[in-house]
Amino acid sequence: MAKKILGFIKLQVPAGSATPSPPIGPALGQRGVNIMGFCKEFNARTEKEQKGTPLPTVITVYQDKSFTFVTKTPPATYYIKQAIGLKSGSKAPGRDSAGTISRSQLREIAEKKMKDLNANDVESAAKIIEGSARSMGLQITEA
Repeated sequence: MAKKILGFIKLQVPAGSATPSPPIGPALGQRGVNIMGFCKEFNARTEKEQKGTPLPTVITVYQDKSFTFVTKTPPATYYIKQAIGLKSGSKAPGRDSAGTISRSQLREIAEKKMKDLNANDVESAAKIIEGSARSMGLQITEA
């Protein structure tokens, strides 16, 4: 028989550097999960990723206090900032521009994020990423 699920915990954890400090420790401690067990397993599984890359993680906690977790691709904003070398988005999106990004760069990001996006093809995924870029105050160019 399958284990009974106690709940889900959604966290954004830096790749290869999970520690028992907040927000990980308190979130797992509340459910009675072995915090160090999660940290060691997460760090081992994400050692191939660039250290510090934010990874959205969904942890499934079971009745017997065991857990499983799934890591997703980094957020679109992380890829966008990395693609154009941006530190942060515009403080007033729509009024002030933070920079420019090309449609080809948006398409590359969409291809990386495709498995985590709710889109049927790369063109639709690129439009989703374009929305994220616009909300950061970026101008979209055709080149």
